[in-house]
Parts: sequence; C-alpha cells; structure tokens
Amino acid sequence: MDQQTNDLIKNEIENNEVCLFMKGTPDAPQCGFSMATSNILKILEVNFKGINVLENQNLREGIKVFSDWPTIPQLYIKNEFIGGCDIVKEMYESGELKKLLVEKNIKHKS
Repeated sequence: MDQQTNDLIKNEIENNEVCLFMKGTPDAPQCGFSMATSNILKILEVNFKGINVLENQNLREGIKVFSDWPTIPQLYIKNEFIGGCDIVKEMYESGELKKLLVEKNIKHKS
C-alpha cells in the first residue's frame, strides 16, 4: 500500500471516533453487509463517519492490508479495529457493542 493511502486511513481513524469503511455511503450503501453494519450504528444513534471505499481503488485494497482483514465493511471505534459485519452484528445482539460504546465513552442511544 502506498504512503498516501496509509496516511488517509490513519487520518480518518484518528480524527473520527467511530469510522466505518464501507461500500457506498451510510445513506446509500452499495452492499448488504455495509447496509447492515451502518443500520446497526443508526439504530444505536451513534454518530459515525462512513468512508466509501468504492471511490478509491487504493483505499479499497489498502484498508484490507491496514487491518489485515479481507472484507469490507470494517468498523473502527476510537482507533481500535472492531471487525466486519458478522462481528458487529454478533456484538450488537449480545449487548457487547453497547458495552464497548459505554467503555469508550461514545454517545449512543441507551
């Protein structure tokens, strides 16, 4: 991955408490997994930034290298990689996601 892409990813993760690298945007997701993950964040009323990886091929490939995770979407909360759709869904259903948001002091619907 080139330095510019690496810097872009780091910058987004460091400057946004909750950051979702996804296909499409939160208002117009372009894949079911991205839609499901952004919907969970919307249900919890979490303020998050969605980054559309489809706009930039380097970003689309770079985020997979950065996280060492093969799929998109990818959720980061306060600089920590949380996981993809299945993990976020599991954490939401078990209550772990809410617990994490409380621990990381992220405003959400309780």
